[in-house]
Amino acid sequence: MTPDDDRNDGLFFGGSGETRTRLPEGEGGGDDVYGSPRRSGRSGRTSSRSLVTVVGVVVLLIAAIAFANRGGDDSSSDSGDGKKPDAAPTAPSGERPVGGKRGGIPAGFAHDEQGAQSAASNYAVSLVSADILKPDRRTEIVRQLFVADKVSELEGKFNNTYSKEFLGKIGLDEKGNPAPGQTYVSRTAPVGTKTTAYSDSAATVEVWCTGAFGTAGQDTTNPVSNDWFTLTLKLRWSGGDWKVESFQSKDGPAPVNGDNKISTADEIAKAVQEYGGFTYAR
Repeated sequence: MTPDDDRNDGLFFGGSGETRTRLPEGEGGGDDVYGSPRRSGRSGRTSSRSLVTVVGVVVLLIAAIAFANRGGDDSSSDSGDGKKPDAAPTAPSGERPVGGKRGGIPAGFAHDEQGAQSAASNYAVSLVSADILKPDRRTEIVRQLFVADKVSELEGKFNNTYSKEFLGKIGLDEKGNPAPGQTYVSRTAPVGTKTTAYSDSAATVEVWCTGAFGTAGQDTTNPVSNDWFTLTLKLRWSGGDWKVESFQSKDGPAPVNGDNKISTADEIAKAVQEYGGFTYAR
């Protein structure tokens, strides 16, 4: 499946011509969208219960860490066959995720299932990044992430998708840059991965993601907000690395929003500039 298919448009269009950086759904009341949020009324008793819950969770985490750090000295637990126990779905493998980087994007993934999941996670970050909206950077990303026989076709599709008119609708110029004094944010964080098909030459990996998307600025109509989505990537082993053959996305799974204090535009912009990203590994 390629971006021709309407089901793939969810990543870039959100079903209504929008990127994951969605415009506000309704008219505001004149308040600064980065100002103090409307908070639900809570009694002191509810706050106390919340505090007790948080303290309880912290205590359990500390206990779990202490237990894990006891080490594996108990020889009676060894099976003697030298095999590692099967890892839980969310447990890290501990293997080196990637051999290096090309153009700032991780490259050189292991030729195994874990390598495919690591590749899919890092490719998801690049596909839903602020760089993908910049023509020069987009060309580099497409040529590095996709299999060679798809590059020419996809370069045209990406360029048509992120046209000057489209970028203007989300407050960016034709080069993908925001107005002076504003910062465009598109940060994706993989939460987990799942392989649904695997062979030595191909793999299909689902990447559950969250992230922050929008424009930080006092006059923005596209404030930074949180989103949850699942990106499915079909990968092919090509040229000594995993490459993307096709992709599609869908919304969710999304948890209930937390009762978090909304940060100011300046705080969001500063965080984007100061906090770097990660290389993700299965």
